[in-house]
Amino acid sequence: MAHGTASTMPKAANAMRSIPQMLAGEGTSYSFEFFPPKTDDAEVALWESIRRLERLHPTFVSVTYGAGGTTRDRTVRITGRIARETTLTAMAHLTCVGSSVAELRQVVGEYAGAGIRNILALRGDPAGGLGTPWTPHPGGLDHADELVSLVRGLGTFTVGVAAFPDRHPESPSLEHDAEVLVRKADAGAEFAVTQFVFDPDTYLRLRDRVDASGRTMPIIPGLMPVTNFSQITRMAELSGTPLPENVIRRLEPVAEDRVALRAVGVDIATELASRLRDEGAPGLHFYTMNRSTATLEVYTNLVPEAAGPHHA
Repeated sequence: MAHGTASTMPKAANAMRSIPQMLAGEGTSYSFEFFPPKTDDAEVALWESIRRLERLHPTFVSVTYGAGGTTRDRTVRITGRIARETTLTAMAHLTCVGSSVAELRQVVGEYAGAGIRNILALRGDPAGGLGTPWTPHPGGLDHADELVSLVRGLGTFTVGVAAFPDRHPESPSLEHDAEVLVRKADAGAEFAVTQFVFDPDTYLRLRDRVDASGRTMPIIPGLMPVTNFSQITRMAELSGTPLPENVIRRLEPVAEDRVALRAVGVDIATELASRLRDEGAPGLHFYTMNRSTATLEVYTNLVPEAAGPHHA
């Protein structure tokens, strides 16, 4: 299976492997996303999660990107360390926010120096936060397809992009979102990862729209096991990814019961993942929020042979 070969690869070879090539392998791809911690203690906790999830031999892992110097340096350092010190294939994130073209070239060079060849190219959220107007850096780029072209022109990188099954907050329609994804593919993007999905039909509609355009590319749905109701509600509002009524009905009654909420959240994520896998999704990308346990529980529900003791 696609998720079961990482431990047999030398570390340098792992970093060089193309994500689309791995997605084309037999079985479902499983991947995990982390965000750069802001403190040394949080970084220690992140590494504990990385090491636990490494045992599952995921297809790849990624670290999100803080623009404008907020967490960018830590992101580059952590992603490079994953590539050097683990058996994992690391995908680097890169956004246009707050960066000139020269600065973007520099970051790509740092990733290349760390042996990383898979990059997720994103426009990024407006500097003022979602809901505020997007303003490009005066010496930077305005759209993700421009960033894809830039990265592709800087070396032998495999470039992925974001996809929005529930409509991007700035998009006029779902059809427009599919058209934007096709433009990214035309610019050289070879795969996409979606925002977190709570309605599998939205993912399937996006995939079908892109396929109908004649542009086929692997689109990996993103999943987030819910362990905090107020957090996921806030994130859904900010990202423009509405929580379906059937999901709210299950989560709301246990919103204040941490143990019960976690159990329901794991059940929902497992059901979504099973449906998406049955519908032919090339992989499943888990937003871990830098915690391993809930993701481990969902994974072992999906891959029972991987069951083992979970750590808090």
